[in-house]
Amino acid sequence: MFFNEKMETLNRKELEEIQLKRLKKTLNHVYKNNEIFRRKFKNAGVSPDDIKSLDDLKKVPFLTKQELRDAYPLKLACVPKEKIVRIHMSSGTTGKQVVQPYTANDVEQWSEIMARCYAAAGVTFKDVVQITPSFGLFNGGFGFHFGAQKIGAFIVPSGAGNTKRQIQLMKDFGTTCLGAVASYALRILEVGEEMGYGFDTLRVAMLGAESFSESMRKRIEDGMGIEVFDIYGMTETGGVGLGIECEEKSGIHIWEDHYIVEVVDPETGEPMQEGEEGEVVVTAITREALPAIRFKTGDIARIEGYDCACGRTHVRLSRIRGRTDDLIIVKGVKFYPSDVEEVLMNIPGVGNNYQIIVKSEEGRRDLIIRVEGNVDSNIVVERLKEELLITPKVEVVDYIPRSEGKAVRVLRK
Repeated sequence: MFFNEKMETLNRKELEEIQLKRLKKTLNHVYKNNEIFRRKFKNAGVSPDDIKSLDDLKKVPFLTKQELRDAYPLKLACVPKEKIVRIHMSSGTTGKQVVQPYTANDVEQWSEIMARCYAAAGVTFKDVVQITPSFGLFNGGFGFHFGAQKIGAFIVPSGAGNTKRQIQLMKDFGTTCLGAVASYALRILEVGEEMGYGFDTLRVAMLGAESFSESMRKRIEDGMGIEVFDIYGMTETGGVGLGIECEEKSGIHIWEDHYIVEVVDPETGEPMQEGEEGEVVVTAITREALPAIRFKTGDIARIEGYDCACGRTHVRLSRIRGRTDDLIIVKGVKFYPSDVEEVLMNIPGVGNNYQIIVKSEEGRRDLIIRVEGNVDSNIVVERLKEELLITPKVEVVDYIPRSEGKAVRVLRK
């Protein structure tokens, strides 16, 4: 299934020619229209004229999340305010938030890439799409909406929360596609089971906004009887829709005619080889209001390859393992929350919710894993020790409070 088959299946030579042309245009655009970008380039000793090939992109300085925060509200905008038609903001809770402005063309670009994502997940105009991310400053709800509108689907814009009502809407309107944060899909499954709802019409879920393990995917797929697709994107690059898995589940296809992705060493910024894990860096090459230029996302992944059995030629990025600031180090062992989740969700008797508590006191760091369910804590300890080489204290409890947004998995004390 394709939305724009010609562009999604371009050969590499044609695709890279388009990328270079659009990259040059975008770099000239930001250099000409924003003093901060212009100063960054000059301080790095580079100008748009120096970019002769895609490989030259590494000459351009990185853009950090802190720089975007410091530019609040619109100091990095590259168009006059009267050309901005909307904004969205990051869902972060600390410090100033990141603002992403949009021109009318940016909204159309967003609609296009999200329509491609729906098509990759097998969703068409015949589907009923229920959108559970919030409709507000967070980009998720509107991103799902613009794409569904583009393909002509029946839209149920339910927004966040009120899970019993979400399930009633699914039943009443015959929802076939669910857009959600991954942990909230799990919550919908739990409440649906409590209500005796069988998810008979639902066949696809597009889940994003947080990383989730393969074992978590399997729980949702088996529980709802559906197929789950991991969709990628963030406020800083323009919102959800940067890429998505196809039916092959062999990585996330990034829409390379709109974005250039790199994977670099998080510390040095040096490029990683294909197959090597590092930090994802994104450059937006078709956006106007605030194009991300070598934005360091903080997401950890690797490049899996390019050509795919589905017919798409756009780069395949591995599913996001975690974020650079999610990395946990206890007694010399490094791991991500998703690594713990992968182990827990495969242990019989462990429930759907868990917490990782990192307690630091007087130079000592202790690890506590709190899980729901009916399981011997010693079994959980042994599995975590065997799989991850960690030996945490494990607490088995009856219930851990839920969130109707992103789940809070890690508590640092």
